[in-house]
Amino acid sequence: MSISIKRIYEMPESTDGTRILVDRLWPRGITKAEAKIDLWLKEAAPSTELRKWFGHDPEKWSEFKEKYRAEIKDNAALAELYKLSHKGKVTLVYAAKDENHNNAAALRCFISHDAKP
Repeated sequence: MSISIKRIYEMPESTDGTRILVDRLWPRGITKAEAKIDLWLKEAAPSTELRKWFGHDPEKWSEFKEKYRAEIKDNAALAELYKLSHKGKVTLVYAAKDENHNNAAALRCFISHDAKP
């Protein structure tokens, strides 16, 4: 299983594999052609309420991951990500500026550590 994360504003590469946007909203300033997204899984994103509460505050990171995991644990999007990650290389694409504290990083952690969602 190979899961990477990448900001949507970084250049797509052939080594990205299946590029999956995991944000609820389309990122500003980039066209769909430029993004080269294979799949947009809006359902994999945290709820608007959770996203606003978190605000990419590193102090809230651990609690965010717990709340996000509880929110998405029975979500079909997580099962889809798990399945795709076992078929080949997957890159979870996101728009947040913080490269360490974002929903794509949390999703990669969930998928990598779960035996099966």
